[in-house]
Amino acid sequence: MGLRISPSILSADFANLERDVRRIDNADWVHVDVMDNHFVPNLTLGLPVLEAIAGVTDTPVDAHLMIEDPDRWAPAYAEAGADSVTFHVEAAAAPVRLARELRGQGARASMALKPATPIEPYEDLLGELDMVLLMTVEPGFGGQAFLDIMLPKIRRTRALLDKHGGDVWLQVDGGVSESTIERCAEAGADTFVAGSAVFGADDPSAMVDALRDRAAAAARRHV
Repeated sequence: MGLRISPSILSADFANLERDVRRIDNADWVHVDVMDNHFVPNLTLGLPVLEAIAGVTDTPVDAHLMIEDPDRWAPAYAEAGADSVTFHVEAAAAPVRLARELRGQGARASMALKPATPIEPYEDLLGELDMVLLMTVEPGFGGQAFLDIMLPKIRRTRALLDKHGGDVWLQVDGGVSESTIERCAEAGADTFVAGSAVFGADDPSAMVDALRDRAAAAARRHV
C-alpha cells in the first residue's frame, strides 16, 4: 500500500506561500483548504490562489473544498490546476454526477465526510471515487487536536474499500502529527494531511520525511 503525505498550506505563511510550498518539495501532494465561511466558520482562499500555487510547484495539488454548492464550484478548481478535488458529501446535491464531472476533467474525485457523518450510507458511491477523506477534527480551523473516536470509522472505511477493491485512497485530515499518524496508518489510512505539524516544524521537509517513516512503520505492523 502506497503512503502519501499532503501538507496543508492552511498552516503556511500566507505572505510567503511560494516559499513555503517549495520548502515541502519532498511531499507527495500540496493540500489546499478552501473555506467559504458558510459551510464552515472560516474564510480562507479560492481559485486565484490555488491557480497560483499550481503554477509554482511540480507537486500535485489537492483541493479540499469546505464550501456550499460544490456541484457548481468544484469543476472550476480542476480547471484551475487541482490534480485532485475533494467535495463534502454533506454539501453536494448530486455527488455521483459531480465525481464523474471531475474525473472527466482529468482530476481525481474525492468525497469528504465530517466526523459525525457515517460512511456506510455512501458505500455505493465508492466506485465513483478516487479517494475518501475522513475529517478527524471538525472542519474549519487548523491546529485542532486529533479526535481518537474517529479511529473506528477509519477502520470501517478501510474495510469497505477493501471489500469493493480498486485503488481508492483513504485520506485523514485533522490533528495529524508524529504522535497520531501511526494510529491512523494502523487503522487503514494511506494518505495524510498535516498542517501545523509540518509548517510549525523548524524543518518542514524533514518533518514530511519523519511523518512518512512513522506511517510506513505502522502500516508494516498492521499487515
